[in-house]
Amino acid sequence: MSRQLMRAAALLGVLAGTTAAGCADAQAGQGGLAARIAAAPEGEVWMRFASRPGVCGGENGISTSSSARGRTWINVDSDGDRWECIEGPVWVALERRGGRVEKVRMKVARGWRTEGRRVTDLGMVSAREASDYLLALAERAEGRVGEEAIVPATLADSVTTWPALLRLTRNTALPQQTRRSAVFWLSQQAGDRITRELSSFVSDGDEDREVRKHAVFALSQRPREEAVPELVRIARTHRDPEIRKTAMFWLGQSGDPRAIALFEEILRN
Repeated sequence: MSRQLMRAAALLGVLAGTTAAGCADAQAGQGGLAARIAAAPEGEVWMRFASRPGVCGGENGISTSSSARGRTWINVDSDGDRWECIEGPVWVALERRGGRVEKVRMKVARGWRTEGRRVTDLGMVSAREASDYLLALAERAEGRVGEEAIVPATLADSVTTWPALLRLTRNTALPQQTRRSAVFWLSQQAGDRITRELSSFVSDGDEDREVRKHAVFALSQRPREEAVPELVRIARTHRDPEIRKTAMFWLGQSGDPRAIALFEEILRN
């Protein structure tokens, strides 16, 4: 064998070994967190992971921000008052019974007291792995668990979640509240592209009416120059009177002159 062929064969061997190791690492990563959770005893399993920039929390809930839209507040067990918002990791508590997750609790904080409960604490985990696990849980869970899993998944640092959220919104087998939560968080993330997707979703006659109405709400949360033209179009042309009424309601909340002009046109005719 020539020296060149020997060097090529050796290089291919190194590359094959590297690829195999990489595949093994990827497989271990994919099953790692899910396996640890499945192996934990019955009760609560805790984990925490890095939150994306702009996320903070307090005793009553969490807050997110973006340069385009300012801050969005999500209250949890509060009367709607603002609170001191502190940056920290996302903490997630999974309540497991009979080998299934029956409830998901979360907060963004520097710490979380067990308050006398016995928990299995997995400590700090990969943000990507946690988000993937939670979105997969949302895709198979029943009841409110899917909705509860989506929020922390979207707060993970350096993770792109909108493709999975879009898939959840289109899965008609999922509980309505899971799909509605996916629609809302989808609307927060991807700008013009998501505005187009939401508009298409509203127009899809095969979708559940309540889910489509929630998509109209999600559109209303986009920046005004994106939201108002789409809401006006829906209010003018949608074949479902309930969807048109919903679009007009959110247009009324906007106070935009284009919304006022539409109302005047409708009333005059």
